[in-house]
Amino acid sequence: MSGSKPDILWSPHHADRYVICDSELGLYRIGPVGCSETKAGALPLSVETAATLLAINSDTPYMKCVAWYPKHEPECLLAVGQANGRVVLTSLGQSHNSKCKELMGKEFVPKHARQCNTLAWNPVDSNWLAAGLDKHRADFSVLIWDISSKFSPEASVAAEKIRLSSGDTDSGLVVTKPLYELGQNDACLSLCWLPRDQKLLLAGMHRNLAIFDLRNTSQKTFVNTKAIQGVTVDPHFPDRVASFFEGQVAIWDLRKFEKPVLTLTEQPKPLTKVAWCPTRMGLLATLTRDSNIIRLYDMQHTPTPIGDETEPTIIERSVQPSNSLIGSFAWHPTSQNRMVVVSAANRVMTDFTVFERISLAWSSTTSLMWACGRHLYECAEGVGGEGTVEKDIATKMRQRAQSRYGHDTVQVWKNHLLAGGDDPQLKSLWYTLFFMKQYTEDVEQKQQGSKQALVYSGIKNIVKSSSGTTENRRCWSGSDRQTDVPRFHSEERSLALRLCGWINRGPDINVEPFLRSLEGEGEWERAAAVALFNLDIRRAIQILNKGASAERGDLNLNVVAMALSGYTDEKSSLWREMCSSLRLQLKNPYLCVMFAFLTSEPGTYDGVLYESSVAVTDRVAFACMFLNDSQLPRYMEKLTSEMKEVGNLEGILLTGLTKDGVDLMESYVDRTGDVQTASFCMLKGSPGEVVKDPRVQCWIENYRNLLDAWRFWHKRAEFDIHRSKLDPSSKPLAQVFVSCNFCGKSISYSCSAMPHQGRGFSQYGVSGSPTKSKVTSCPGCRKPLPRCALCLMNMGTPVSNCPGTGHGTGKSDEKVDLTRENKLAQFNNWFTWCHNCRHGGHAGHILSWFRDHTECPVSACTCKCMQLDTTGNLVPSDSH
Repeated sequence: MSGSKPDILWSPHHADRYVICDSELGLYRIGPVGCSETKAGALPLSVETAATLLAINSDTPYMKCVAWYPKHEPECLLAVGQANGRVVLTSLGQSHNSKCKELMGKEFVPKHARQCNTLAWNPVDSNWLAAGLDKHRADFSVLIWDISSKFSPEASVAAEKIRLSSGDTDSGLVVTKPLYELGQNDACLSLCWLPRDQKLLLAGMHRNLAIFDLRNTSQKTFVNTKAIQGVTVDPHFPDRVASFFEGQVAIWDLRKFEKPVLTLTEQPKPLTKVAWCPTRMGLLATLTRDSNIIRLYDMQHTPTPIGDETEPTIIERSVQPSNSLIGSFAWHPTSQNRMVVVSAANRVMTDFTVFERISLAWSSTTSLMWACGRHLYECAEGVGGEGTVEKDIATKMRQRAQSRYGHDTVQVWKNHLLAGGDDPQLKSLWYTLFFMKQYTEDVEQKQQGSKQALVYSGIKNIVKSSSGTTENRRCWSGSDRQTDVPRFHSEERSLALRLCGWINRGPDINVEPFLRSLEGEGEWERAAAVALFNLDIRRAIQILNKGASAERGDLNLNVVAMALSGYTDEKSSLWREMCSSLRLQLKNPYLCVMFAFLTSEPGTYDGVLYESSVAVTDRVAFACMFLNDSQLPRYMEKLTSEMKEVGNLEGILLTGLTKDGVDLMESYVDRTGDVQTASFCMLKGSPGEVVKDPRVQCWIENYRNLLDAWRFWHKRAEFDIHRSKLDPSSKPLAQVFVSCNFCGKSISYSCSAMPHQGRGFSQYGVSGSPTKSKVTSCPGCRKPLPRCALCLMNMGTPVSNCPGTGHGTGKSDEKVDLTRENKLAQFNNWFTWCHNCRHGGHAGHILSWFRDHTECPVSACTCKCMQLDTTGNLVPSDSH
């Protein structure tokens, strides 16, 4: 507009047309680049869209504000407010019907000339046009014109002079009598009609916001404030209004109009425009003077805050449509989050889309979804993403839960096979727990309670308590050299070797079964190293030769065997010199430590003990054989600290199921998130004080919640049973009892109803004697128990496992045939009832009824019982 920055108005009728209001009016049509409707000289707005100039109107000078007629006919009628206060109706030549010609050029003239600041069409009664003017001491500032009214003969002389000076000769085109006059001796800077009532007009006056009710113009509702510019109503929330002053935006609730519900502080520069997004609830855009960014405020609907930590009600961000300074912007009326921006200097336009904040959501089954605007997207797993999903710990835990991972309490070592068998740490963990359990069973037979507690404390604590250590010297077996090698022996060291898996039951150190198992698994290098550590060099050479000749064997093992055969203990020998220099070039760590052991001095075996690629069990077993009582505890302490720091499950061998073991497991869970393994591990023979550790309880509860989230309700129940067996303190007491409606006493002792004081569910014909009578009355008052709504038998009667056909019998002495294929099911006999209508019956009957019906089985009861349960329609993901 003249002397000011440009503005943009979208057409209320066509989603592809808008007007640029500057010194002249320009009508543009926006469309895709290359479209037939887009002319060759179109202005590019973005990579995909361009604007075509359709018409220009230069006949209305001194424009200060413009408003587009809201109805379809005439479709391109504009009201222009001028600097002298007149409001002129004009068009851009898009409609030529009789109504448009009648209104074209019509002027509405106030009594006293002053600037027209704002215009607003009534959205319901489209003949009403509100104009806000500057202050005049003898006139009103808010004038409501009826565009269908004619020229009044009682027009004032001032209005006639204004008309004559403008050159108008047709008196029918000038209207001087407004329909309503409001706001005397005041100034109006902004206007908007309130959508909840066509008679309500909100005006930003000089010092207040006022609501005028045209049904009673003598009264008005107002609030004193400086934020009186740019009043605009949220299209999605009619009671929410925004206005601004200088650099602040005030958000008002018309239901509580005493003060703003929120004040947004902008930049030091004054604001020039605020606008609600018509396609997005609660999104407000603001523009400051001489700025190239548009600030967005997302009004979030949050619940009543309970604590201090609540989500903010406003989320603020900024967008930059272009690098040039922005003159004005306008939201697209229908396209989601889309706006057109016009620059302040060169009038360059930009078509811009405000992208929504993306909210990601992981499902319990590792599916990824996100919402962007009104669209919901789901991540489709491609070929490249399958490996990533398979490596996700949640996916692994879900697969392991289906295979009953952790539940094998007899052959504990098999749990690593249920986990996939590809994780060496899990293999070491479960074998360690298996050996601990095996030793504990032997101790229980001998009734040695102290030893049982010691084995779960870990090798680090076992070797600390070592007493009576003896040093013996043993010669090499299968070698020409008969040099003695010092080794150490004690009862505790033998226990450590057994927990490492090197020796089986019995007092003698016999590693032959362990060697054969390694050979069967194809671990030739490891087997040769273990044989060498036991000073059987001939057995080591034999294993290497067998490995070289095996299918897919390494022929280089023959070379290693040849090198071993030339072993000599002479320090200055060429063999020792070459082995010391070349052993580090060996790729297999066990071959490397073999030569490190042969070339080391007694008591200095760092080349073996600190080889990180060698299994912890082998290093610990080696240390128990070759380190003395002063060296061994120091090494165990250092190795334990390393395992705890990195969360290596092989360190459970050292820490046991103690507080140190919880610390190690905490590092493992922090690194992997595997609460499943942590829960099962801490329950395996763990002492009570460790299970009560808050960290352990947190892992257990998180795993239970995961099972529930996966809808593995049967698996979660199995885990609770497994947990209660290993940790009796975790077994919950009964919390619900069935009591007689007449005397109030519990009836759990006498009928198949609910658990009582931890006794579990009593079931006639199943848990009791097959010939036990079936009581159907209260044991206290002998009143009959309620009847099942379906079979009409008194509760307490056994129900058949056949869905929908099970029924009891009235004979108290009838025997129940437990040998038949269709045995009685415990759950089918339980009392069950709706908490809403109080109707119920046998669980088996009620479940069968609701498979085919939605309403309660009792006549005249319309309660939809099953639908009241949020999980009633969910199907367990696990099979039972």
